[in-house]
Amino acid sequence: MKGSSDANFKRELKELIIDECDLEIGPDDIDDDSALFGSDSPIGLDSVDALQISIAVQNKYGAVITDSKVLRRVMKSINTFADYLRPE
Repeated sequence: MKGSSDANFKRELKELIIDECDLEIGPDDIDDDSALFGSDSPIGLDSVDALQISIAVQNKYGAVITDSKVLRRVMKSINTFADYLRPE
């Protein structure tokens, strides 16, 4: 199943992001298609958050993302992130 089609997996990713970035919001506060980074992001993650998330993802899912440009593209939204980690 493609990651963006799996509601439980997306919730798991949201919880990972919330925990790693010490956000004071709930998983339901993160829209699946909203930007995770930048000025137009409702949660406003930054490069330090990206690093923390990438380390957590590597530890939990074994996915290694070392290029910051790839990381920004992959983590554009919850849906793009879920599809990268679970393409099918």
